[in-house]
Amino acid sequence: MTGTVAAYFDLDGTLLDASSEKTLATDLAKRRPWRIPVGAVSWTLGFVGNLLRGRAFYDAARNRGHFSLASWDVLEAYSQRLAVEKLAPRVTDEAKAKLAWHREQGHRLVLVTATIAPMAEAMAKVLDMDAVYGCGPPKRTGIMSGSERGWSVPRRKGKVPVVEADALENGHDLALCYGYGNTLADSWFMRVTGHPVAINPEGSLRRLSEEKGWPMHQWRI
Repeated sequence: MTGTVAAYFDLDGTLLDASSEKTLATDLAKRRPWRIPVGAVSWTLGFVGNLLRGRAFYDAARNRGHFSLASWDVLEAYSQRLAVEKLAPRVTDEAKAKLAWHREQGHRLVLVTATIAPMAEAMAKVLDMDAVYGCGPPKRTGIMSGSERGWSVPRRKGKVPVVEADALENGHDLALCYGYGNTLADSWFMRVTGHPVAINPEGSLRRLSEEKGWPMHQWRI
């Protein structure tokens, strides 16, 4: 029975009481101050362009302009260092306990996050996840343009096909699986699992959780 079960986790605000991508962007800007105006201009252009293309405000605001002109190699190196030095201590005790419980049950642990792929993978290693899905292109070489064109983007409803494809590939019965998230944006993938769990829910997610009878927990440092 346990072989059919996976636990799907969001990262920021769920397992991690911090923003992993904001931590990466901030550290990059501190070490390379010229990136601040470049990133601000690129993000603004991406935001306006996305709105003009009809994207939702939520998605438009989450473009990767703040990483434009950064190399993937630099992001990989920074992510690996920050995951260990700054972000590992921000994984809550409750999150660690829940991950340990799922491992004891023989469940597969999967990280599904809108965080940029190098950071998602670095955190997956820290958390000892079995699989990770972050934002990024199939091949990560050269310099970033700030565009997400051609990327896998597990964000909002985009997490649903990622979770469904992973479950199909690994023989999981989603009705028996778990889904952990902290925002209404996560509720889309949480709904396709049989055991959705709201972490630190506020506003719309709290109301939805109350309506659906989903368990709610506070995981904070």
